[in-house]
Amino acid sequence: MMAASARIPATVVTGFLGAGKSTLLRRILTERHGRRIAVVENEFAEENIDSDILVESGAEQIIQMSNGCVCCSIRDDLRATLGDLARRRAQGEIAFDQVLIETTGLADPGPIAQTFFLDPEIAAQYRPDAILTLVDARFGPGQLTERQEARRQVGFADRLFLTKGDLVSAESLDALADNLRHLNPSAPQSRVHFGDVDLRQVFDVGGFNLSADLDPLPDGIDEHHHVGIERGHHAHHCSDVNSLVFRSERPLNPRRFGQFLNAVITSHGPRLLRYKGVLNLAGQEQKVILQGVHELVSYDAGTTWGSAEPRLSKLVFIGLGLPREIFLKALADCVM
Repeated sequence: MMAASARIPATVVTGFLGAGKSTLLRRILTERHGRRIAVVENEFAEENIDSDILVESGAEQIIQMSNGCVCCSIRDDLRATLGDLARRRAQGEIAFDQVLIETTGLADPGPIAQTFFLDPEIAAQYRPDAILTLVDARFGPGQLTERQEARRQVGFADRLFLTKGDLVSAESLDALADNLRHLNPSAPQSRVHFGDVDLRQVFDVGGFNLSADLDPLPDGIDEHHHVGIERGHHAHHCSDVNSLVFRSERPLNPRRFGQFLNAVITSHGPRLLRYKGVLNLAGQEQKVILQGVHELVSYDAGTTWGSAEPRLSKLVFIGLGLPREIFLKALADCVM
C-alpha cells in the first residue's frame, strides 16, 4: 500500500455537452507544461480526443505523449482503469504524477468523487484534488434550466470555468456568472477562451484538502450576515439545486453540531452534493475543517486561531431542494 503522502492527486473535469472539455484536454496533452499527467478519457464522451491524439493498438488504449503526459480510455470502469494505471506506474511501465479524469457531458460527478473514498484500493493510491466544471456561456443558461445533470455538475464544482464568452454579450455573461454564484457560492469562477486555462487553476486546487486551512467562500461573496443566508432561488433557474451559506461569530456547540450534521446526512444524504466549512467549535483552539460529498463526511484540524483573528464559522451546503428554514434554525440552535 502506498503511503498517504505518496498518493496520486486526481482531478475531475466535467461539464455539459459542448462545454469545451476536449479543448482543454487537447491543450494539456500537447503543450509543454512540464507536468506528467495521466488523462483518463471516457470513451463514450461526445467529443473523443482520441480521434486526434490517441492511437489504439488492439486492446491497448494507453499511450505516452511526447510532453510526458499519458492518455488512456476507460476500458472497463473507472476503478479498474485507475487501478491499472497505478499498477503500471508502480512497475515503471508508465510515468505520471497526477491524474485528470474527463467525464461525459451527461455524467453526475458524485459517484466519481465517492470512488476515492469508498474503494479502499483506490483511496490508498489516489487522493481527490478537485472537481472542475466547464460551463458554455452560449448554451449554458438553457442547459441549466432544462437539465438537472448540468445543475448537479455546477453544484459539485470546486472551480467553475465559463467558456465561449465571446459568443454572447457581456450582459449575458454576467447574468450567467451571477446565476452560477447562486447555485454554488463556494466555487471561484474563471472565464476562459479556447481552453486557455492557467494550469495552476486546474491542478493543486486543494478542493478536498483537509490538512490545509479552507475558506469555503471565494472573494466577492458578501459576509455581513451573522447567522445565515440562502442562495439559489431564482424563479426561472435551477429550482431543485440550491445552496445555503451559514456564518456565526459565536462558537458552535460541538455536541449539538454533531447531532445536526448526523441528522442532515441521515435525512438528506443522497440530496447533498457538496458541503464544506471552517468551524469554530467551543473548547477547541484549532479550526475544524469540514468536507462532505453525499453521505461521506470528514473532519480535520486546521491551524490554531490567531490571537487577533476573528473566530468566524463559515459553512456552505449545496444540494437538491435543501429546506432553508429547517437548516438555518437547526444551525442557529448550535450556536453557543
